[in-house]
Amino acid sequence: MNDSFEGKVRSAGVAGWWTLLVGVGALIVQWFAYLLITNARPSWATPFLGPNVTWDDLQHAWWLGTAFFKGFLVLLAFACLWLTLWARQLRKTGQTASV
Repeated sequence: MNDSFEGKVRSAGVAGWWTLLVGVGALIVQWFAYLLITNARPSWATPFLGPNVTWDDLQHAWWLGTAFFKGFLVLLAFACLWLTLWARQLRKTGQTASV
């Protein structure tokens, strides 16, 4: 197997893991923002989102957004794991073929 292809697959896996790490960091930041905003309930938040938006609507929409983002992060984690394992298999296959 071509060593450059194995390097590209490994690099894609590493980039994916870093992207996942940044995504988890963003998830933590938005969780703190959710706690801050829903506990403080500033008067500008609901009119900013629309004329008839209630705090229940805001919390439900935020919960759905968080759930979809977590689902995306899980799919990204599976893709990163697959790329990592594939790169490891390519490395093993390349070592045994050259011996």
